[in-house]
Amino acid sequence: MSESASPQGRKGALLGWIVLIGSAVVFAGIGLLAGSIIERRAERNVSRVQMLQPIGDWETDNSKWAVNFPREYNSWEATKQVQDATKYGGSEVKDYLANDPRLVVLFAGFGFGRDYKSPRGHYHSITDVTGTERVSDKTPATCWTCKSPMVPKLMHDKGVAEFYKGKFKHLEGVMKDPIGCLDCHDPRTMALRISRPALKEAFARRGRDITKASHHEMRSLVCAQCHVSYYFKDTETNYLVFPWDDGLQADDFDRYYERTKFVEWVHPVSGTPMTKMRHPDYEVWLQGTHAFRGVSCADCHMPYKSEGGVKYTDHQIRSPLYNIANSCQVCHRWSEQEVKSRVTSIQDKNRELLDIAEDAMVKAHVALGDARKLGATDEELALPRNLLRRSHTHWDYIAASNGMGFHAPQESARVLAKAANLAHESRIATERIRAKYGARTEAPMPDLSSKAKAAEYVKPFIEAAKKK
Repeated sequence: MSESASPQGRKGALLGWIVLIGSAVVFAGIGLLAGSIIERRAERNVSRVQMLQPIGDWETDNSKWAVNFPREYNSWEATKQVQDATKYGGSEVKDYLANDPRLVVLFAGFGFGRDYKSPRGHYHSITDVTGTERVSDKTPATCWTCKSPMVPKLMHDKGVAEFYKGKFKHLEGVMKDPIGCLDCHDPRTMALRISRPALKEAFARRGRDITKASHHEMRSLVCAQCHVSYYFKDTETNYLVFPWDDGLQADDFDRYYERTKFVEWVHPVSGTPMTKMRHPDYEVWLQGTHAFRGVSCADCHMPYKSEGGVKYTDHQIRSPLYNIANSCQVCHRWSEQEVKSRVTSIQDKNRELLDIAEDAMVKAHVALGDARKLGATDEELALPRNLLRRSHTHWDYIAASNGMGFHAPQESARVLAKAANLAHESRIATERIRAKYGARTEAPMPDLSSKAKAAEYVKPFIEAAKKK
């Protein structure tokens, strides 16, 4: 018997074939991977630098960018679509005051107590801001800051401070282009850029140069130009400021407003000096696991798409629940139903905590209002008012942010628990004062079963405050 015919020979020959075939598979895989990398780099280079026609430095008309970037433009234009709402969000308009009449009391005497609706997609930014009842002849031009790419152009032409000093109504005919390309992109290089000064100024005050941010960081920072909380420095300049000097958490905002003594309006029922949070989405996101793991805003709300061999960013900025396959399932190997169930479970718990805090805050306002009627002085009510203001700051930090707690579930729960506790402390302190003035039972609660009934309750307080 020859050596090759022996069992050892056959075994050696088989092993040789296995090694040969395995090597071929490995090298083929390496070749395919290299080819894919080269192809993707080529796609990226073509999609980023091939310009069929130049774009002006201050081109605010989004359709003019479409010649060079038809895929991105078409997906951006899809933000005009009003899709069926998710349970707590989506592009369908919701009347927050009708859905939750307690808000009429919590924002009594302030614009949000008259009109508070959910926003639609970026395509509708001009229509939505001009259509709100919160706008009046006194509204400053600052309220345009995040609504149009014409804002950075006007800031360049007029100067930032002069732009803020203007009146909103004076620019209604000027602002014709909704949120779009120029807001986030350099028209020459297409690089992401910060076009709003408030974010740059907030970073500078915290000792950081935003121009040093990485491209990946910019995929969240361009969103942070607008999806943040802010306030107007004073009624003379209406200069837009982010309250970030002490940090970006709810407790940091609380300290900031305590330290600066800033007051946005005085609540007509309780006499409490108040402040308003404005959609602190970026700040809340920073406290969550996605930010910790390096997931940017764009990864979920503007996921990558492939079309005709070209990979590009989907500019139909919307809830990931509308596009689970390209957003959530890139990382989470769950079914769509499992993803939705997980998200809804988190949001349901956050809604429950919001309800607890709101009930406590409304009762605190009502108790303070009754204490005033009984004759309690401002000096006596200073402590419970301060506790209630702090409660409102913590509650609104979560209530005003999008995502219904999903962006940072544990932090949202902690902040809402603190809000409820502060409101309870305020009410307890007020009830002691009411007892001093002869009250033997808790302050009676009004009927807040509808938006109309809540408005009827706060109306006399608002009218009395106007006469002072």
